[in-house]
Amino acid sequence: MEPMNYLDELIQRYPSLSSVKNEILKSYTILEECYKNGGKLLIAGNGGSCADAEHIVGELMKGFVKRRQVSEAFADRLIQADPQRGKELAEKLQGGLPAIALTGHSALSTAYANDVDGDLAFAQQTYGYGKKGDVLLGISTSGNSKNVMYAMAAAKALGMKTIGLTGKDGGQLKESADVSVVVPETETFKIQELHLPVYHALCLMLEERFF
Repeated sequence: MEPMNYLDELIQRYPSLSSVKNEILKSYTILEECYKNGGKLLIAGNGGSCADAEHIVGELMKGFVKRRQVSEAFADRLIQADPQRGKELAEKLQGGLPAIALTGHSALSTAYANDVDGDLAFAQQTYGYGKKGDVLLGISTSGNSKNVMYAMAAAKALGMKTIGLTGKDGGQLKESADVSVVVPETETFKIQELHLPVYHALCLMLEERFF
């Protein structure tokens, strides 16, 4: 299947998302360019959006709907590196698209909150992990999450591309991010219900492109 077919299928299943089809496509283009050039994706969010950040990493860092087998050349190198374990590694390892959820580092985030300022924890991680050519995806149903907005500023200063996934009127995130997908709902749980199919489609498109 062509990557764009997944986008068309998304709109067929969720007609309300037709209003943000162009923004989803622009987000895909940013992510495709990032991965094509050896970059990585950082993801920040709170609460349900924290869970979404971890979910996205799970779809990108291993097979989603494809097995993503390693190349024959790498399989040979695994066997050379460890004749005992290499064959099993070659059979079971899967290709990944580098993605880090900034939500999962409890020791770092709590230390930074205790020692410095919890609102800047995502920004600190972005500064530590990020480089020009990487992408920061900020997820916020209101578009106004303080810690996400601080991370966005750090990402822009580093020369990273930024994507917002939000709802309602888009809030500050819409104004800050290079591209914002503002799903057409106003209640938090309904916004989150539309975020999932949007990022699933993006992950499917990326997997089709690179694997």
